[in-house]
Amino acid sequence: MPDSEPDISALQKMLSAVSGSLLTSLLVTPLDVVRVRLQSQPNTTLTRPYTLPTSFANLPPNLGVSACCREVFWVNNASSYCMAHPSSALGTLNPPTSSPSSSLSAAADCAIDETRRKNITSTLDGLQKIARHEGFTSLWRGLSPTLVMAIPANVIYFTGYDHLRSDPRSPINRYVADAYAPLIAGSIARVTAAAVISPIEMFRTRMQAATSGGTSVFTETFVGLRKMVQAQGYTSLWRGLTLTMWRDVPFSGIYWWGYEAIRHRLTDLRDTPGLRARQRSRSNEAENHTATFVDSFLAGAVSGGFASIVTTPFDVGKTRQQVLQHSPNNTEGSRASSSKPEKAALRPEERSMPRFLYSIWREEGTAGLFRGWAARCLKVAPACAIMISSYEVGKKMARAMNEKNAERR
Repeated sequence: MPDSEPDISALQKMLSAVSGSLLTSLLVTPLDVVRVRLQSQPNTTLTRPYTLPTSFANLPPNLGVSACCREVFWVNNASSYCMAHPSSALGTLNPPTSSPSSSLSAAADCAIDETRRKNITSTLDGLQKIARHEGFTSLWRGLSPTLVMAIPANVIYFTGYDHLRSDPRSPINRYVADAYAPLIAGSIARVTAAAVISPIEMFRTRMQAATSGGTSVFTETFVGLRKMVQAQGYTSLWRGLTLTMWRDVPFSGIYWWGYEAIRHRLTDLRDTPGLRARQRSRSNEAENHTATFVDSFLAGAVSGGFASIVTTPFDVGKTRQQVLQHSPNNTEGSRASSSKPEKAALRPEERSMPRFLYSIWREEGTAGLFRGWAARCLKVAPACAIMISSYEVGKKMARAMNEKNAERR
């Protein structure tokens, strides 16, 4: 059973979690933006020769527009749907009768090239393209809801985990073996935190998935969520919570289990193994600030990186299900389907979690399930390292301050 920490108040633990949340959000938000884009962008391959559709309803979702395609045909004023036309066809629905193939082919090639330039293929590619096409500050899109979400989530998560692990009255300490206590305590703490901040996370995910630039993204995302609530009720704000649980609960269990094991092993390498076996507290008073930071940083990075890779398929499913509502036709379709007595065909995103992930695997293979794993790992590993090291060092500083105050008295 871990030692209790009566010398650190709950408020001091909360302040330590807040400081770690601020630092982590500022540093890793760009990687999170790239991860969301990678997972939510269409999986459509444009090749030459490209046959232009005759019906607007069958337009490909990612036929792009560029400055070189100066004459384009907008469908319902939506930039996501366009048809590239040659100059001589401007203002007409039909292509010109004189040698249309070469001009249409050139226009289509131009749109295809632009789409390829904007499609994200890797983490570094995403950072470069988002900064180039949408502005450098777009890499921090969603930072405000991220901070609003991260601060209460980490306060609940870390202080809840500490309570379950260190409080002698905790049922984890009473009925669960010490070897499995981190796994159980981390899972319970994550369930509570995820349920509280799920609506904020949906707002952040949809805001980061938006490809349009400017300050209107926040307003458009808010209006989209309001329409969704009006059409489907307030419970729709927790859309994807099941997938979030499937991702975050095993992640937290694996992370804390691995973190404590690695942290203890690192301390054993530096200190006497017998001493460490008797003192299982993660913030050992014998450690200085540097040792606490290094051990917790390394343990958090390794354990967080491994847990993020294992749970990437659930992250892909969660992102796609939440971004589903970004489609302007989705609320109309939901109303139409709800008005019919017979069951309408469900889209893959609307199915249960196992069936949805199976459909991704069937259509895109294993690569589809692990799309964005590198961006997720590059984001999660340093985020876990920064967060846990800031939290541990903050607690150690609070303990030192409390001891000095006690000596003065």
